[in-house]
Amino acid sequence: MARYLLIESSSPWESGTAAEFYRLARDLAGQGHEVTLFLVQNGVLAARAGAREAGLADLATRARILADDFSLRERGIAAADLRPPVRPAAIETVVDLLADGARAIWH
Repeated sequence: MARYLLIESSSPWESGTAAEFYRLARDLAGQGHEVTLFLVQNGVLAARAGAREAGLADLATRARILADDFSLRERGIAAADLRPPVRPAAIETVVDLLADGARAIWH
């Protein structure tokens, strides 16, 4: 089993490939790998509780989803406004995961 860190910087509404990236994360998790999806920049927009984005909701049951706390603040999104189980996290989390040997894919 490998550990993967997938970093998404685009919202699903500005990039049609964001949904494909969510599918990749779901497939890796379905193969038994440990997957963390880290949302950054406009990628955090899909993490809002009221966002109509099914791909991220489906992934939430299979992988850990984190949203960059700085990107959230820049866009006026409070931690209480995130869909469960998305959690805010500092960018240092990415460094920690990489230092621990996670394989990274940035989109």
